Amino acid sequence: MHSPERSSAQSYFWPVVLAVGLHVLLFAMLFVSFAFTPELPPARPIVQATLYELKSKSPATVQTNQKIAGEAQKTAARQYEVEQLEQKKIEQQKQEQAKAAEQKRAEEARKADAAKAEAKKAEQLKQAEIAKKKAEEDKKKAEAEKKKAEDAKKKLAEEQKRKAAEEAKKKQAQVEAARKAVDDKKAQALAELLSDTTERQAALGDEIGDSVTGSLDDLIRLRAAEGWNRPPSARPNMIVTLRVTMVPDGTITGVNVARSSGDVSFDNSAVAAVRNIGRLTEMQALKPQEFNRYRSFTMTFTPEDLAL
Repeated sequence: MHSPERSSAQSYFWPVVLAVGLHVLLFAMLFVSFAFTPELPPARPIVQATLYELKSKSPATVQTNQKIAGEAQKTAARQYEVEQLEQKKIEQQKQEQAKAAEQKRAEEARKADAAKAEAKKAEQLKQAEIAKKKAEEDKKKAEAEKKKAEDAKKKLAEEQKRKAAEEAKKKQAQVEAARKAVDDKKAQALAELLSDTTERQAALGDEIGDSVTGSLDDLIRLRAAEGWNRPPSARPNMIVTLRVTMVPDGTITGVNVARSSGDVSFDNSAVAAVRNIGRLTEMQALKPQEFNRYRSFTMTFTPEDLAL
């Protein structure tokens, strides 16, 4: 009586085990796929399955379950592919966004560098312009200073030339006056000699000779002053005594220091000034006895004498 029932239960045992195993395998595959799938935004479940454990199922039910399980597996596979494609798309979008962001940063950096280079160039041009203007101003200032110095130098030279001309004119006038005084005294003396007695003429001759001698001494000083170059060391109250030798035509043949002033430069300047006279033609008007004292004579000179 019990044998047919056991046979019927045994006939459903392996199909049930197989169906349960397929379900377990399906859940295991789904679990593995979800475990290794990257996190994605939550999606609505596409397939919802409810499993009911049956103590006993017919072959049709097993086939149906198998079909459902196969469809579920296909659906899960398609879902997985869709999710993978979506993930790839998202990753691609992220890469494109990152690339775009990098390009944007590079472009901004390039623009910043270009702006910085442009600003630097503008600053350099500005500084160059400032330096150019300053150089032009310095050049104009230097030219103005140079012109001012040249004008001052020219004015000073003209003033010195004018003073020198006035000084030369003054000295020439003094020389002419001394010559005229000598000539006047000679003429006066000659007139007096012609009008007086022999004794009176001898006395007047000695007096006239002394007067003429004094005038010639002044003339020598005046002529020496004309060619005197004052040394920097010359000081007032310096006195130098010179010995001068001369021939009757008035030519000075020698000048030496008889007594020094204590300053060699001043002594030498006085010697040179007397030598520069060269010849005094006024001496030719003297009688031999009047000229004898000028063959070799001494004269004293001071800076004041030579600065007439």
